[in-house]
Amino acid sequence: MKTEWRIFLIIAGFLLFATFLYGGWTYADSGGQVEWIGTVALLLSFLLCTMCGGFFWFVSRRIDLRPEDRPDAEIADGAGEIGFFSPGSYWPFGLALAAAIAGLGLVFWQFWLLGLGAVAVILAACGLLFEYYSGTRRTAEH
Repeated sequence: MKTEWRIFLIIAGFLLFATFLYGGWTYADSGGQVEWIGTVALLLSFLLCTMCGGFFWFVSRRIDLRPEDRPDAEIADGAGEIGFFSPGSYWPFGLALAAAIAGLGLVFWQFWLLGLGAVAVILAACGLLFEYYSGTRRTAEH
């Protein structure tokens, strides 16, 4: 996590510099008018990178060093099970389709389409979340 937070905060610093440079440049070039769209976009990008970098910094202080973070680590230190990854699922496609429907409802300002898309997003997210839930719980008594 040490590498991740450093990368994000370096990019955030660059974006903050670019925000001030872009705002000042457009102010000087247009005769006293700042181009707000690009300036705000750069500022929001800076804030997003700062948020991600802050999260990684916060997490890196609370966990042990990973093999990627240690300079003396061997390749074998990273061996083992990483986690479970779904071999194939149709739910991400359904979630993207539902988000597209909700986005179209927002673009064309059709509240019925936006509501339909929002409900579909919730249902698709629940389907993705509970895809491997079988419904049976095994306890020590059984």
